[in-house]
Amino acid sequence: MTHLCLLIYFGCIFSKAYAVEIIVHPSVKELKLTISQLRRIYTMRQTQWSDGLRITAYVLPRQHSLHLRFTKDRLQMFPYQLDRIWNKLTYSGLGVAPITVNTPEELINAIRNTPGAIGYVESAKNVETVNVIQIKK
Repeated sequence: MTHLCLLIYFGCIFSKAYAVEIIVHPSVKELKLTISQLRRIYTMRQTQWSDGLRITAYVLPRQHSLHLRFTKDRLQMFPYQLDRIWNKLTYSGLGVAPITVNTPEELINAIRNTPGAIGYVESAKNVETVNVIQIKK
């Protein structure tokens, strides 16, 4: 029984340490999104916020560990699935993929400077002038 309690305790700590938080520019009025809404945004099927403000999605490079966790944990997709959707949109001329930045710091700065922007960080504790979005199941 003690081992089970320790596993649960450390599992909770471990999962929180590797959580991915969704951040948006302060102009975004939404405070909560469902996984489905977040997936629609990142598959470029939802291009505006509820108030009509254009969504600008930012991502890290496809092999970045934070991007891999975001894709799997938050979007509940495999990274290759997301790449296929973006490639199809781009090559067909029906849409554009999110904007890729090189580092988490660049992503945070892009969110801060782009009204309607959305992105992700490992932890938003020390990130100022952005809003954190709660993800509902």
